[in-house]
Amino acid sequence: PPTVPPPPGPPAHGSLSLHRAYLRSPLGLLRLGQLALGAVFWVTVAAHKYEGAAHFALFAAVLVWLLTLALFGLSLLGRWELVPWLGSRWLLTNLVHDLALGVGLYAAATGIMGHKAKQRSFCNLPGYSQHCLYSAYLSASICGGITACLYLFSGLYCLSRRCQDQRDIV
Repeated sequence: PPTVPPPPGPPAHGSLSLHRAYLRSPLGLLRLGQLALGAVFWVTVAAHKYEGAAHFALFAAVLVWLLTLALFGLSLLGRWELVPWLGSRWLLTNLVHDLALGVGLYAAATGIMGHKAKQRSFCNLPGYSQHCLYSAYLSASICGGITACLYLFSGLYCLSRRCQDQRDIV
């Protein structure tokens, strides 16, 4: 039997290339820092025994980290127009992500881990022989606080661009 040609594919959007101006911009550099410190935060929590509210801290950190990774990837490739409804409002999307999710959830996660570190501060004494989670919780709390500050800076950067009536993230 005769072969049927395959159906036409989706229209080509052009070749994929890195949006180098974004990578060198303050927002691109802040995103790299957020991804690095966010990964340190959740890996530190996940690598140690955790219970109670630390589950929420880990969930919040991983959720924000994955959303940041998606924003970074789409921005780096210049493909934010592929996101329905949000692509046409990319600067506003980044602003809301940074201030509401990034700062809000990382501040909560930092508070949780700081509280857990304070609860375990007794085991930081010399001569304590049991496994101590104080250092892990304190490290996660410090990383979370710095990460929340990075989200605040990137949110303020997006807000300043928005107030200057600019529509693009770079």
